[in-house]
Amino acid sequence: MFEAEQKQVNQRILAFCRERGLPEPRLSWGWIPFDGHWGISTSLFQLAAQEIRAAGLKANVQERATELAEQIAAFLGTPEGFERVEAVRGYLNLYFSTATYAQRVIDAVLEQGINFGRGERLHERVMVEFSQPNTHKAFHVGHLRSAILGDTLCRILEFAGYDVVRANYPGDIGLHVIKWLWNYMKYHAGERPEKDITRWMGDMYAEAVRRLEENPELEAEVRALYARWDQRDPEVVRLWQETRQWSLDGFDEMYRQLDIRFDVYYFNSMVEHPGKEMVDELIAKGIAQDERPNGPVIVKIDELLGLKQEKYRVLVVLRSDNTALYATEDLALAKKKFTDYPDLVRSYYVVDVRQSLHFQQVFKTLELAGYEWATRCQHVPYEIVTLPGNVVMASREGTVVLLENLIREAIQRALQVVEEKNPELSADQKMEVARAVGIGAIKYPMLARENAKIVTFDWQAALDFNGQAAPYIQYAHVRANSILRKAGVAKVEDLPAPMPYRYSLAQAEIQLIDLLSRFPREVQRAAAELKPLHIANIAYDLARAFTDFYNECPVLSVEEPVRSGRLRLVAASRQVIANALQLLGITAPEVM
Repeated sequence: MFEAEQKQVNQRILAFCRERGLPEPRLSWGWIPFDGHWGISTSLFQLAAQEIRAAGLKANVQERATELAEQIAAFLGTPEGFERVEAVRGYLNLYFSTATYAQRVIDAVLEQGINFGRGERLHERVMVEFSQPNTHKAFHVGHLRSAILGDTLCRILEFAGYDVVRANYPGDIGLHVIKWLWNYMKYHAGERPEKDITRWMGDMYAEAVRRLEENPELEAEVRALYARWDQRDPEVVRLWQETRQWSLDGFDEMYRQLDIRFDVYYFNSMVEHPGKEMVDELIAKGIAQDERPNGPVIVKIDELLGLKQEKYRVLVVLRSDNTALYATEDLALAKKKFTDYPDLVRSYYVVDVRQSLHFQQVFKTLELAGYEWATRCQHVPYEIVTLPGNVVMASREGTVVLLENLIREAIQRALQVVEEKNPELSADQKMEVARAVGIGAIKYPMLARENAKIVTFDWQAALDFNGQAAPYIQYAHVRANSILRKAGVAKVEDLPAPMPYRYSLAQAEIQLIDLLSRFPREVQRAAAELKPLHIANIAYDLARAFTDFYNECPVLSVEEPVRSGRLRLVAASRQVIANALQLLGITAPEVM
């Protein structure tokens, strides 16, 4: 917003240096911590050190930096767009005019609209692989964080300027699938799920596990069926394809409700055999040791790297019976990703923190094998989701909290609140709002904590209209919308014309404008650090600041020019709250 002014200041400082025969400065500007005034700052220490080195002087860098800052401050005077310049212990601080800064921020938000905060396109492609549910199992709350975190990272990275490929990697084959198929063929042949597909698939899997635990001798039948799969028996393959699609249809319904989409699907069945071929290559290169049939194929990573202390340990890349492991398939999956998208600058894996060592091993093995893109693979770890009482999800017992049940309960609980707060809405409107509030209540707790910290999901906190929760943020958007509706503002063109803020801004207005101005920087920060937490936090801070403004600063009942200035601030606030919610994958409702 103030690039032109900053460039002009840089040119003036360069002129100062040339006039005095000083080295050309390499200035780095940063924002001064906000204390009621906006400003930028740069250090003169590097310039002082350059000058002392070039002249071969014996001088104190701090003292010289302080002198330079004072001299440059005097040379600059008060540049256009700034209200004061000061030199402080070797730093040059420039403070913007409050009125000019406020107008620039609000005008920029209203001009850019849904694109406010969007970074310039970087022409760099990244892939984010996330969700990764297992077919033939339930889609439960334990799967939720990867899906929500991955989707939000995609939204943030795309908004920050990257070209993003959204990838899903469902586990569609393995012992769990064979157990499911065995149970279906033996006890449920011909049955089909009519509704609640993921529940039905999960029940079938839990039943298979229970039967095998009660009758261990039946494991022989499962092993025989696995052998038929390995031989690609047409009957088994046909049934696997049909039943896999049932799972994928159920997953699609969950994704639709959560507003999550994918550009590409990979399956572990696609990379099982290519993975075995890569293991053969590792053996041929002397990277992997083949201990079959008495042992597996292994990669002694620490030994290959010459490490004295244990770090990567030993990676098993193939079982002794030649069956594939996750590592087998992940080697081939990484290769396929970079074959399909050779221009990827980064391939992110959003997978839970318990797989951290696994990915370190896989990526390092690929690096040892000579794949130059191996260093562009990155694990984005996250912690589990628990329910009150420290209940952890696990599908094998069949006692999981299904995602579809969680969504239904969220919507039902939200509907009760909507009916209390706004009973005059139509039934369709109430349901639409309840869905937006309910889904938001599920998503926000997953995003408002550090990725690698456990999330304990609690209904009271998730649906809090007065605390750090999605409904509170959504309600701030609704309040802003209500003010604009009462003022007859249906679109940006209906707002008062851009205007300088010549009246004295209240502290609540200044705090709100400051947060609006920070949003683009928080987008870039969230993208750089891969932390949606930053967007979750600024969304809440914006909602809280807007609520303070709403309570302290009348809008419609005040005289001009205050009324027009505050109307524009309300519209800008509504827009940035909506933009933040969009990045979190949460709907910004018009009414609640």
